Amino acid sequence: MTDKITALYCRLSNDDDLQGESNSITNQKNMLLKYAQDNGFRNTQFYVDDGFSGTNFDRPDFQRMVKDMEDGKIGTIITKDLSRLGRDYLKTGEYIEIVFPDYDVRYIAVNDNVDTLRSENEFMAFKNIFNDWFARDTSKKIKAVFKAKGMSGKPLSTIPPYGYKKSEHDKNAWEPNEETAPVVRKIFQLCIEGYGPTQIAKRLSAEKILKPTAYNELKANGKITCDKPYRWAQKTVVGILEKYEYLGHIVNFKTHVKSYKNKKTVNNPKEEWVIFENTHEPIISKQDFELVQELRRNKRRIQRSNEVNPFSGVVYCADCGRPMYLCRARTLSDEQEHLKCSTYASDQTECTAHFIRTCILRTVVLEEMNKVLDKINKDEDEFVKMTMESKAVEHLNEVKAARKMLAKSEKRIAELDRLFTRLYEDNVSGKISDERFEMMSKNYEDEQTQLKVKVGELTKLIEDKEQKASDITAFIELAKRIKHVDKLTPEIMHEFVEFISVHAPDKSSGHRKQEIEIVFRFKVVRTSLVLDRRDYDKRKRAA
Repeated sequence: MTDKITALYCRLSNDDDLQGESNSITNQKNMLLKYAQDNGFRNTQFYVDDGFSGTNFDRPDFQRMVKDMEDGKIGTIITKDLSRLGRDYLKTGEYIEIVFPDYDVRYIAVNDNVDTLRSENEFMAFKNIFNDWFARDTSKKIKAVFKAKGMSGKPLSTIPPYGYKKSEHDKNAWEPNEETAPVVRKIFQLCIEGYGPTQIAKRLSAEKILKPTAYNELKANGKITCDKPYRWAQKTVVGILEKYEYLGHIVNFKTHVKSYKNKKTVNNPKEEWVIFENTHEPIISKQDFELVQELRRNKRRIQRSNEVNPFSGVVYCADCGRPMYLCRARTLSDEQEHLKCSTYASDQTECTAHFIRTCILRTVVLEEMNKVLDKINKDEDEFVKMTMESKAVEHLNEVKAARKMLAKSEKRIAELDRLFTRLYEDNVSGKISDERFEMMSKNYEDEQTQLKVKVGELTKLIEDKEQKASDITAFIELAKRIKHVDKLTPEIMHEFVEFISVHAPDKSSGHRKQEIEIVFRFKVVRTSLVLDRRDYDKRKRAA
């Protein structure tokens, strides 16, 4: 015996806790302390890791014990059994047979009758392997339960996303949090208005809005201990803008861990996500969410003036298809500010030199936008007929006929399957010859192939028609909400316009003419107009 510390190490994981009181921290402490007293071990000290897996050795108190051992403070380490030290047989064996002896530390596992001072412990390696297998088996069972829960449509996350809280009536259900849901809506609204994640984060920080981690800590513990509770990160804003959960959906299996030993979280591809739609009340509308995703795909550069350009990510060169970027400087007046082809700016041989003044484009888009709004407000039915390119009755009849033909084709495909099976049985029994079988089966297969192609075409036709009708309805609802636009803001621009194509000016006639094409949201309306010099001057004066 020495005056060095006798380390009494206790560990309990969530899985061990399910096995009852025998593995509880209290039981381990009582057992180890009694063993130490009965066998004359002095200077005892507890090292406790409560809620940590045995497959992971990066545990706080275990690492503290290792540090004390490396500093020469520990003479003996005692655990209830080998599994308390760890369930990774390679790592556990390394500590017992290599690390502990290197520091002259005696190790005792009471229930497994292991004492590195008294015997060679021949069966210790097998016991460590059994402990490892137990951890692997437990991991498989937990994964099975986890998958079953995820496939049932219940959220796998124990903490609802920022903006939601657990329902008072059902712990597996979410409902909007009246304190944080407005912040989520604010973030989406700022993005629609043209602000990037960094700008949004700065704005939220300036307004002293608690960041998600600080808010959750305040609600859980009644106090905040994290640093800079009002400092929003750009990454946090991006995460909120990309969450499908705000549409009212549950999204499961977004991540996985590499193995039961390596707990590192890895993101799954979106194809492996399982989405259950309309499971809770949405915070963000589908239209706003899709608009934000589109804006995120066309990221804008922050202007030095901190003024958001309404045409960022919307205006494209009609010749090369690349975005046109804003040219503004302190030396340029508002009338001289213009959009320029980005391809031509980097390589003059790849595209033509053309641009358009923003003051001209602003008045043109504003005029065309209000024309469309006036048409909808004056005669909604006429607008529907115009955009559908057919009368409403004809459209419904076309979809109805397509559905009828689709059902008939699918029925015939199933019938051909049965006929082919019967034909094969007749050939095997000798009722028809091989030549006859080959001829008839080829005819059936050809007909079935043609029908499958037809089914695909009919399905696409029905989906396109229904999507078109849905898009028109969404656009009309937007128009009824807006009615008239007085000023072109980034929010209005991105809500109404999908993209704008600017053609190079045509000077072949001796007069400058420039074509502009405006494609409104959902490609519901396309407007193409040609501006000549008089139009330019007129709109310049108006601007």
